Amino acid sequence: MLQSEKAILAKGLYRAYNGTIAVDGISFAVEPGRIFGFLGPNGAGKTTTIRMLTGQLAPTSGTAYVAGCNVLTQRTALKQRIGVVFEIQNLYERMSGYENLAFFARLYRVEKKRICEVLEQIQLVGREHEAVRRYSNGMKQRLLIARALLHRPQVLFLDEPTRGLDPVMAQQIRAVIVDLKQQGVTIFLTTHYMEEADQLCDHLAIIDRGKIIAHDTPKLLKRQALLNLRCIKLTLHDEQQITLCLDDRKDNKRLCELIEADHVLSIHSQETTLEDIFIRLTGRSLVQ
Repeated sequence: MLQSEKAILAKGLYRAYNGTIAVDGISFAVEPGRIFGFLGPNGAGKTTTIRMLTGQLAPTSGTAYVAGCNVLTQRTALKQRIGVVFEIQNLYERMSGYENLAFFARLYRVEKKRICEVLEQIQLVGREHEAVRRYSNGMKQRLLIARALLHRPQVLFLDEPTRGLDPVMAQQIRAVIVDLKQQGVTIFLTTHYMEEADQLCDHLAIIDRGKIIAHDTPKLLKRQALLNLRCIKLTLHDEQQITLCLDDRKDNKRLCELIEADHVLSIHSQETTLEDIFIRLTGRSLVQ
């Protein structure tokens, strides 16, 4: 596997702070033009990973390549090839949307016509000369994405792009993300919304306590068959609801034991969701 063949390639990324492990030797690869979802509860290591991949933080050990650049030794080239949209809306509120983009266009040394292109791309034409403080949260989020696209990045990092938005605005942001993918942009996405991850992502990695504990397509992650059982408790005579996974050997053994003991009153299959899988793998909800 060559780094030039992958939009993102992480190999044994490890980061510790004063003896505390934040990211514990993770490895993964992202194909060009794909949407890669990175899911994990607070404190799992997501932010540290993003900071390493975007050249803001040096790994304690391990290597990573993003858009063909070594994140440790080629930071200047890396910044020219990536765009980053963090959850915090760090815009100049007194300036207009156009003025915000014009300021960064000068920093990126891109032509002015590019401003009009990204404004049209994120559907802010007609509102670009209004002060940003009058924008809705959804408009501000679109402006942040426009700013990150000015220099035509190969890889775009989006940290919780729809968090706190109403359903209509969130859907507009998702439509922009899909459009960017169709244009060949690779997107590294973190989100707290499982349905969003299921809808948008080609691949997902679930990280918990610094380790990647699952990595696959949403479809394959959800392939596990779950059964809801209505049972008589083994020690008491009242009923109990139990959920078992047929892909789990221990659960298969437990199912056989319950059936042999004649404790099963009924069995119903359950369609698996990403949230089911996430909770099963981590033991906790993504939103806490």
